[in-house]
Amino acid sequence: MFEPLLEELNNNIIHQGGKEEYVPAHLKECISLKGTSHIRSWLWKVPKFRRWRVTSLKAGNKLEVLNSVAYPSYEIDLPIMGIDLLWFGQKQKLVAVLDFQPLIQDQDYLDKYFGGLQRLRDKFSDFNDNNNMKVYDPNQYFSPWVLFCRGDFQKANELLPNVFSSFLNAYLETFKIVLSVKPEMDASQVKKLHIEYDKYSAERDPAHSLFAGFFGKKWSDDFLKQFLFPLSTTDAI
Repeated sequence: MFEPLLEELNNNIIHQGGKEEYVPAHLKECISLKGTSHIRSWLWKVPKFRRWRVTSLKAGNKLEVLNSVAYPSYEIDLPIMGIDLLWFGQKQKLVAVLDFQPLIQDQDYLDKYFGGLQRLRDKFSDFNDNNNMKVYDPNQYFSPWVLFCRGDFQKANELLPNVFSSFLNAYLETFKIVLSVKPEMDASQVKKLHIEYDKYSAERDPAHSLFAGFFGKKWSDDFLKQFLFPLSTTDAI
């Protein structure tokens, strides 16, 4: 279901000058003990980004996941880009979350960086169901315009590809504009906020228990701390 989107994302990253970085072999790719689930991950070094990671999970007809988080450099106070797509094949159900994740919930900050996402939210009315987000606090690391959808095969197959492409383009266009604007926060402030983001996310990430069910708790713990949210083990500054 998500393979074309994965290819589009990685190709887009390469187009932005992305170079693949080293990931320990056991975290880069893993097959479940039953041999029915396969997870692959990429870590990219992209100009003006501190870290951009991508993960694809395939568990037969039971579940497919595409997740990506892009952290701008500390010198840029742009929101963190987050993508989380889940397809439950047996139930023919889609869960999609795409957002510019704000470092702070400040109106001036939101006004500065979220015009492109607001326009997408107005355009794609099927992706404005964020009242049903239960795991995370939508008022902390999610924007008021997070694109959220619980849908069926039609939305996954026909609508999601357009939303996905439009979302990537909107974030990268916002990024280009931001490069010509002086950031509101200095690098040390941004670093502290990135650490807080990783700590918050590591504590609440619903994928942790999901990965543990497929690949075991030890692997899931390592993946969470070493790949998904490595700053979660860092003392805030």
